[in-house]
Amino acid sequence: MRVRLTWLRGEAVLILDPGATAERVAAALPAAATAHRWGDEVYFHLPVSVRLDADATDVVAPGTVCYWVEGASIAIPFGPTPASLADECRLVTRVNSIGRLEGDPRLLVTLAEGDRLELAPETA
Repeated sequence: MRVRLTWLRGEAVLILDPGATAERVAAALPAAATAHRWGDEVYFHLPVSVRLDADATDVVAPGTVCYWVEGASIAIPFGPTPASLADECRLVTRVNSIGRLEGDPRLLVTLAEGDRLELAPETA
């Protein structure tokens, strides 16, 4: 599933992979949220009820769309966070990987703390 993420200074397309967490996230759309930053990570509250996957991890590739179960939020790292070792994308806890951002994840640098986000399924 393709999801359009928009904010005042930009937009991105998220590609959600098949799986239970991604399906729950998709069912919660459209939605609006407030952006938060933690180093080079954007996260925003999107409350869905899921469990941590057996293959959950705390280190992912830049642009990975993650669901942070403990924080009931989508998290998308695009570079190092305060928890990172060197240049890795390390999240605060293990997360469910649910997809990827299409294109260059560094475009998320234009998202600021407190920005309003809109998420909606992309239509053809």
